[in-house]
Amino acid sequence: MHIQINTDKNVEGSDAFADQTKDIIESTLNRFSEHITRVEVHLSDENSDKADINDKRCLMEARLEGRQPIAVTHRAANPDLAVRGAAEKLKHMIESTLGRLDNH
Repeated sequence: MHIQINTDKNVEGSDAFADQTKDIIESTLNRFSEHITRVEVHLSDENSDKADINDKRCLMEARLEGRQPIAVTHRAANPDLAVRGAAEKLKHMIESTLGRLDNH
């Protein structure tokens, strides 16, 4: 599973943050790693310099083998919470998608 992290100019994308983000995604989606070829993460600060609740947005897209990509969005007060929320949403979407396929 390849993980690509993209940030806008208002979100600091340090190596430590990238490593932490990859760890969160890998631990959350580990169960599906054989089905996922790639995960793309797009982090942005929707209000840039203005302080606002839940202005950090994480768009996460998973590409599953032989299937259309699945994308989710989560907004939170900081980038870490946005990533964690998006990863959980993505896990549930993948569970639902693969579960439906197993039922056929």
